[in-house]
Amino acid sequence: MTKPDLWRLSATELTKRTRTGDLSAEDAVQASIDRMNAVNPALNAVVEDLSAEALERARALDTERAGGAVPGPLHGVPVTIKINVDQTGHATSNGVPALKDLIAPADAPVVENLQKAGAVVIGRTNTPEFSFRADTDNPLHGRTYNPWGRHISPGGSSGGAGAAVMAGIGALAHGNDIGGSLRFPAAANGAVTVKPGLGRVPAWNPSQSAERGLLAQLMSVQGLIARSAEDLHLSMPSLIAADPRDPFHVPVPWFGKAVSGPVKVAFTKNTHGYDLHPEVEAALDFARSALTDAGYLVEEAEPPNVFEAGRNGYRALMGEVHALMKDDVDAAGSQTVRDIFAVYFQEFPPFAGDELLRMMAARTHYARQWSLFMEEYPLVLSPFLPQPFFKPDRDTEGAEGVHEVLGCAVYSYAMNFLGLPAASVPARLAQLPKGPQPINVQIAARRWREDLAVDACAAIEARAGRMCLPLWDQIQAGGSA
Repeated sequence: MTKPDLWRLSATELTKRTRTGDLSAEDAVQASIDRMNAVNPALNAVVEDLSAEALERARALDTERAGGAVPGPLHGVPVTIKINVDQTGHATSNGVPALKDLIAPADAPVVENLQKAGAVVIGRTNTPEFSFRADTDNPLHGRTYNPWGRHISPGGSSGGAGAAVMAGIGALAHGNDIGGSLRFPAAANGAVTVKPGLGRVPAWNPSQSAERGLLAQLMSVQGLIARSAEDLHLSMPSLIAADPRDPFHVPVPWFGKAVSGPVKVAFTKNTHGYDLHPEVEAALDFARSALTDAGYLVEEAEPPNVFEAGRNGYRALMGEVHALMKDDVDAAGSQTVRDIFAVYFQEFPPFAGDELLRMMAARTHYARQWSLFMEEYPLVLSPFLPQPFFKPDRDTEGAEGVHEVLGCAVYSYAMNFLGLPAASVPARLAQLPKGPQPINVQIAARRWREDLAVDACAAIEARAGRMCLPLWDQIQAGGSA
């Protein structure tokens, strides 16, 4: 492989070379920077270019390795960081013009953990205003485009991360997820991710002036978007390293004990009243077949009420958002995001007062139901969205638009309310009238067993192939990006 093509390597492939010295960190990083310069102008996925400091860090890593230092597990791997997380000396703008000068005084735990492992940050990726849309656009940095084409939203809120990593800008992309913000971009772009469970990845922004609301603390998690399941197994053990700034982090090893016998998977196509698109159904059938052939015991079984837990959980979150965040959105948000929030409050009527407290208490009831169910079924294979991914700005089209984007996504935000791990993996490339687009499925897992979900992603990926490969062929042919 020539130097210009090094950006194509996965994080796993890169580290096999960089850790032995067969490939310099500088060359690995330079190739990703060159790729960023080539494709990012059409995508606007990376909104802060950190090339100069990335190359300086890569050279330092090479010098340290040559001097006898033991290279980290992610030595020389180019990564991106989402602009809603602190990175020393850079703005944590969250896509909001009023925050464009909020300069981070120190690194957030996820940034520190990645760098301790030897990763090199080459850029910071776009997010919607307040990181609270399933699409990515804001008045500070503008719109991010999907590398598959402008007929598909890049997803949100980690839309810049998903578009960047799939286009070849870095081997790993940081993101976060309070209602689907890792999984929406993975599904939109054909990437692989796992939303970690509560307490898995340490989180805190040194720049923040007040603590987040309780439900935001319970539902929001940090994670990574990758092009292969193998890269998640490589990188997530570094991301979950403990940090005392998160007092509720749980130091559980990434890989858990083997499950005795074949792993049982509950399989459901239930979309709770929403129409199931034939392409989504085909992706689910493909994933079931891939898991069965890989030795999993896949059975049709209905998990505890996803719709009830998801809707009530998101209405509770909207209650907290209405109380703690609405004034900031009204004061600093664009008219577009204010209008979207108004529809959120219609689609998910906020719980308030005693009702909110009772629903927060009911969270344990829902989680217990799932815990008991997962004693028999450690994994649940389900739709992520009932329809192929939506077009850009669909959530600006009133109640109908928000309903299609978020209202139907109960399998997404239910997992946040429950605090359970949930992975997203592409199982099909659909040829639709407006153009090709990937179709992802979701795999939820027992608490603390993200590794089981990623194993299942790997089994599906082994049959479906990495979705980045046909995408890169399309880009090379001039079809997008």
